[in-house]
Amino acid sequence: MGRNRILLLDAAPGDLLRVELERLLGHGLEVTLNLRRVADPARARYDWDGRVAFTDFDPFDEAALIAATLRDGGHRAVKSRAGVPMRAGFLAATAAGTTEALRVIGRAGAGTDHVDLGAAARLGVAVTHTPGSNADAVAEFALAQLLALSRDLVQHNAASHRGDWRTPASPSRALSELTLGILGLGRTDRALAGRARALGLTVLGLGRGPAAEEDGVRRAGSLTELLTTSDVLSVHLPLTARTRGLIGRRELASVRPGAVLLNTARGGIVDEAALADALRDPGHPLAAAAVDTFEHEHAAFASPLFGLPNALLTPHVAGMTRGAMAEAAVRCADHVAALLAGRPEGVPVATG
Repeated sequence: MGRNRILLLDAAPGDLLRVELERLLGHGLEVTLNLRRVADPARARYDWDGRVAFTDFDPFDEAALIAATLRDGGHRAVKSRAGVPMRAGFLAATAAGTTEALRVIGRAGAGTDHVDLGAAARLGVAVTHTPGSNADAVAEFALAQLLALSRDLVQHNAASHRGDWRTPASPSRALSELTLGILGLGRTDRALAGRARALGLTVLGLGRGPAAEEDGVRRAGSLTELLTTSDVLSVHLPLTARTRGLIGRRELASVRPGAVLLNTARGGIVDEAALADALRDPGHPLAAAAVDTFEHEHAAFASPLFGLPNALLTPHVAGMTRGAMAEAAVRCADHVAALLAGRPEGVPVATG
């Protein structure tokens, strides 16, 4: 059996780095730490010299990613937090042949759309993740988006900073007057529904998850019903071939007048160009949107939503609370170690 070496493409931030490294080392794994996304690389070298190996490269550069994964005999596992793309070319280069070939990809988070799951399955690479680890964090963030948009906080803040005493042309509606439509009915959706109902919103849900009638969430019969009866639509779906472009021009045109859209799920589910056009049109029924996930992120970050005053944009930070990130890092370490040891029982593995 080969050495169980793991390459950390982007370690947990701040003092959570220690939590993650201790967990991995406690499992007997040999760790290579990528310093590119570590806030204080010099301190990391000082603290961990002799216990872990170090590298420094851009994990979003596929050639550099392949070279680092194969370096010094190869790594049997790689771990990503930010969703570094691992496509067929990367998998073919790193997962074939020797004992030290790649066998496990770990994601400290729920989504696995950054991995070519079909290629991984063909090459015998298990892809594990941590579903539910950030459900509460994302639910709280979506609620913050809802509150900011429903009371127009962004525009009031901008006007006040200009010295403009801006009062609304018409008063905002209370939360108890709003219907929140949740697209997904998974862990995050249920966490958001509970919080929203506690604040007095009516909650409508649509998804393949278990019915939530006992939680006071009414099940919508179709996407059309969800869109046409919700004042706020919150998207919580994985990005798949079926969900890509699910919310496009036709769907956006069918929302209630004055509706707002929240996306903390994945870029690509909502057509960003269509969304931008809708927000530019003063006659469109969609009034505003809050977007935390984009089609192009990190170094490639670009969006037609840039500059729109009724678009609240954030850089994929909804799940980044200390508790959520610590849980994701520890669970991911446990999952990777179990799979490398040949103990897959109870470990979530994405199959596509």
